[in-house]
Amino acid sequence: MVRLRPSIRLYPSGLPRLTLSRHTRFALLLILTAAVIEVFLHTQSWAVQQPDHELDEPFYTSCQEPAIGQPREKAAMVMLVRNQELMKALKTVQSIEKHFNQWFHYPIVFLNDEPFSKEFISVMNTTVSGEARFELVPKKDWLFPEWMDVADAKAAVKAQGEAGILYAGLETYHHMCRFYSGKFYTLEALKDYNWYWRIEPDVDFYCSITYDPFVEMAKHDKVYGFTVALPEEPRTCPSLFRKIADYKELNNIPTTELWKATVAASWMPWPLRSFMGWFRHRDRSGDGWSLCHYWSNFEIANLDFFRGKEYQRLFEYLDKTGGFYYERWGDAAVHSLALHTLLPSHKVHHFEDFGYRHDWYYQCPANAPNGQLLESKLLPVGPYSPEREGGIGCRCECDGSRTRNFAGYCTNKLKEPNTARRLGMVESVRSWFP
Repeated sequence: MVRLRPSIRLYPSGLPRLTLSRHTRFALLLILTAAVIEVFLHTQSWAVQQPDHELDEPFYTSCQEPAIGQPREKAAMVMLVRNQELMKALKTVQSIEKHFNQWFHYPIVFLNDEPFSKEFISVMNTTVSGEARFELVPKKDWLFPEWMDVADAKAAVKAQGEAGILYAGLETYHHMCRFYSGKFYTLEALKDYNWYWRIEPDVDFYCSITYDPFVEMAKHDKVYGFTVALPEEPRTCPSLFRKIADYKELNNIPTTELWKATVAASWMPWPLRSFMGWFRHRDRSGDGWSLCHYWSNFEIANLDFFRGKEYQRLFEYLDKTGGFYYERWGDAAVHSLALHTLLPSHKVHHFEDFGYRHDWYYQCPANAPNGQLLESKLLPVGPYSPEREGGIGCRCECDGSRTRNFAGYCTNKLKEPNTARRLGMVESVRSWFP
């Protein structure tokens, strides 16, 4: 055993200074070196495996002649909306009809927790080119769970609102997040469909979508598609990552490359690392969550996966913890962490060729050079933005000189398991900024 042999010397300032023997300094250097090596090996264990080829590329990188006679998937677009949001809903429907559904005529299912007005039904019936369906969300799916202490949950919601947590003071928002996280998938209204495309009121689609994304998702064995990836607001879900990490460990679920991509490995050495588990957004071992998630106001996904036993069992586990009310767990974070737990990475697709805006965030691909199919009599005449080198969009109306107005860090991080090319140091730093 190395023994400390300190000696005390007084320096001109009058303060004592501890000096260590040569053997002690050597021992401390060894410990420090071992700690650095251990941290390096630990962080490397969370490094995402680099594939030898691209596992997720755009389905098309230019305009296609819409395959009007092509067989369709059993799919629908779905919008959760209230009567008073009629004009915002109309804006979205007009946009998606112009840029996609005028050729493919998929049904749009409108969901509401109260009966739709005659005006809403009349306007949408005259706007949707396919079938418009108007469905009521069952009351049992839009209330506090039966087992929950409602007064206690209401008090928690009120406290979150007073704390200024985003949307957390609204009971209906908690109901919506819980609904979209699990109950949505078991709706009777959706039982005849295998795929859904979630759309929201007040959304813009900027590019012509001239192929059928449902058909391409099925053909390429995809389960989930997204446009925008962002960091979650941290105060909404302080315990969510820990709950899902516990569930993963409890059920011996193997670590996927997507799970590695979402984890922010701790730089604290063992055995101090486990103490980091006391903090929010960390698992029991002390490793953290990057907060990166797919923005779920746009998603094209396989209903069979979300209706399946694995996902529904995870949802029921989360639901029983009460986190949808005692915190403000969002469906986007729940979907993302569940996908990262249960899916191989190649089953997730980035629709980077779609132009899309919701709230103040947008994605805008540049138009593909020599790929605008000028001879087509079906595609909209314009106006649309100039073609740009490297562009993949089809007749996009937005300015493709800037493909997004948000930081690309989360998009790059969550796409890493599917990407053969790795970002350089400068590119990685730039991805932190819009």
